[in-house]
Amino acid sequence: MQKGSVNKVILVGHLGGDPEGRFTPGGTAVTTFSIATNESRRNSDGNWEDHTEWHRCVLFGKQAETAAEYVKKGQMVYVEGRMQTRSWEDKDGVKRYSTEVVGNSFTMLGRRSVDEGVNPPPKDDDDLPF
Repeated sequence: MQKGSVNKVILVGHLGGDPEGRFTPGGTAVTTFSIATNESRRNSDGNWEDHTEWHRCVLFGKQAETAAEYVKKGQMVYVEGRMQTRSWEDKDGVKRYSTEVVGNSFTMLGRRSVDEGVNPPPKDDDDLPF
């Protein structure tokens, strides 16, 4: 690491869509997804406005496999990693850039919904086993 230099990102936000998982030709799992972070701030009139920022994220290896299998759109996640900008030429020869967070730590936050296979809580006290 360069002395006096830090490239660290911490995000806590909601997934904007289901993660997209794939494997490299060498067999490494890669999963990409977007995270929305929100903040409220005052505008020039003094009124509060919500602002959403979108972040492209990528995970590799076992964490990529976990994210692709278990995380769904709207779920809150924690991602820690570093910023990285890639460049390439599109089919028309135009140079394109993409900046993304390369995650090295990933955690699912919040509760999973009933639709995702978690047992629902009892409906009333009569359903309790004790």
